[in-house]
Amino acid sequence: MTDVAGFVALAIVVIVTPGPDTALTIRNTLVGGRPAGIATAVGVALGQATWSLATSVGVSALLVAAEPAFAALKLAGAAYLIYLGAQSLWSAYRGRSAHPTVDAGLPRVRTATALRQGVLSNLTNPKMAVFFPSLLPQFVAADAPAFLPLLGLGIVFCLMTLSWLTGYAFAVARAGDVLRRSGIRRAIEAVTGVVLVAFGIRVAVSSR
Repeated sequence: MTDVAGFVALAIVVIVTPGPDTALTIRNTLVGGRPAGIATAVGVALGQATWSLATSVGVSALLVAAEPAFAALKLAGAAYLIYLGAQSLWSAYRGRSAHPTVDAGLPRVRTATALRQGVLSNLTNPKMAVFFPSLLPQFVAADAPAFLPLLGLGIVFCLMTLSWLTGYAFAVARAGDVLRRSGIRRAIEAVTGVVLVAFGIRVAVSSR
């Protein structure tokens, strides 16, 4: 028997805790508007769906057990987060020379780019490779067929994440006129950049 209620309760705690996916969604909504924010959320959910499928067929457990492969994934994920953070910091720096009320010179994130960033941010996050295999099986009975219950719980998690991050996108977009003022936008870009770089460094130096 699958403990859906217990899983949902734990998933809520995990999902509402801010992380790199949240920071990226906020940043892309600020830069590209609501469509870019929603696209980022969809990309993150697609990445999680991939991890859910990998967990259901046992691939995630194999990846975690294979130390060189896991180390490579960890370094790739750290590098990608630092790269995204550096982009935000560079946008904040370039914006200093712009007109105080105009976004001139600051690059916008296209929807397709935001979607790709969401997918890559999640797929290169080694925490996902550990999180799904360690979390999902706890809520499935040991004597039950594993594939469908594990995949089902994973999809529930993905849909909850999509809803939460989409809410962030709507909230940031709603306050967009204020948040996109040059000074405020540069400050948020800078803070988001620092957060993403910090997450990247933490991933790189963490043992698991």
